[in-house]
Amino acid sequence: MNNHVFYINLNQDYPVVDRGKGIYLWDHKGKKYIDGCSGALISNIGHGVSEIKEAMVSQLEKTEFAHRFRFTNSPVQQLAKKIYDITPEGIKWVSFVSGGSEAIETAMKMAREYFVEKGKPSKYKIISRWQSYHGYTLGALSIGGNMWRRRRHGPLLVDFPHVRPPYCYRCPFGKKSENCGLDCAKDIEAAIVNEGPENVAAVILEPVSGSSLGAVVPKNGYMQSVREICNKYDVLLIADEVMSGIGRTGKYFAVEHWNVIPDIICMAKGLGSGYSPLGAVAVQDFIHKTFKEGSGKFSHGFTSSGNPVSAAAGLAVLNYIDKNNLVRNSYEVGKYLMEQLKLIKDKYWFIGDVRGLGLMTGVEFVKNKETKETFEPSEGITDKIINAAFEKGLILFAAPLCADGTKGDAIMIAPPLIVTKQEVDEILTIFEEVLSCTFGSK
Repeated sequence: MNNHVFYINLNQDYPVVDRGKGIYLWDHKGKKYIDGCSGALISNIGHGVSEIKEAMVSQLEKTEFAHRFRFTNSPVQQLAKKIYDITPEGIKWVSFVSGGSEAIETAMKMAREYFVEKGKPSKYKIISRWQSYHGYTLGALSIGGNMWRRRRHGPLLVDFPHVRPPYCYRCPFGKKSENCGLDCAKDIEAAIVNEGPENVAAVILEPVSGSSLGAVVPKNGYMQSVREICNKYDVLLIADEVMSGIGRTGKYFAVEHWNVIPDIICMAKGLGSGYSPLGAVAVQDFIHKTFKEGSGKFSHGFTSSGNPVSAAAGLAVLNYIDKNNLVRNSYEVGKYLMEQLKLIKDKYWFIGDVRGLGLMTGVEFVKNKETKETFEPSEGITDKIINAAFEKGLILFAAPLCADGTKGDAIMIAPPLIVTKQEVDEILTIFEEVLSCTFGSK
């Protein structure tokens, strides 16, 4: 077969995916895979759900597209109402995009334009965290804190300020849980003061960290403190829930675990659940009101924003999640998954940490449990685990260089929200086989 695709890895042979059903995928040769990471934490409702296909076909029979400068459409309006229903109180307005990076770019520009509308044009800086990932567009890379992703594009990036993450396993402040003073939150306040509050528009963070840290969950009090700091300095709080949203952590949005209401929530991935490219930015009412009573315009958008077929898919996905109680299942089966991962951690000398919420879990590997010493990057531990699992028919998600951006090994296990405890056992059986093959015994 002629192949002219410019792949991300030009030296890798990719099997051709043929079909999917539930948590499973099959390639064109008939090999079966367990989707243990929902693609890239996208396929929240699993594969091959007929209700989503039917909703998309139904919309296609009406119209596939109408430009947003001249029309709105019913699926977009219904999906916006559904998102309003599931987001924290105060989040009332929704702007649609086609994916996570677009959602981040939209939030960045919205934060900037909001302060322009308020007559505070000096506020433009966005503070983010090292070891974060927010997307691959230049704006998203500029606020992202993952060094190996930033390195090649450095000259093109805006020099936004970054702070240290709430990475309790490797506390960047050298603290222990019992004497934690939430210095990671104070670091954000220090950055705002250092940059000048009059220059800072927003703080952006992943409530539960994604691939750059491998499902790190902040200590209780962190999110609440960040919310208070943003209020104190008139700075918007943007929650990047592209990966953690739409039920992934056992709540519709991860911020709900701490009863924190951001000013802006970015979502994508699970919103379309892989059935159609879809993302959204949901904002508090005061932001919308500022634009409406000011210029009346938000100068930003993409050609496919608010596509009716994508919106129909997203609406069907959210209805499917509700109908099948998948947020609850994410919480309950996620709790079981974490319990089993902790048992596995105790069995192996090379597992330093397991962490996560709901069906968003991470496993970090170390050379020495006591010292938390990492393996050398040249050993390629993360790749070895990912590749060995794939050979055995289990798809995991890589979280390499998690320790500090230059070293560290971790993976994420994040199956679709439909997963059962029996299927979790199937995943972990193969996972342990992979660990034994990769590390042997010591």
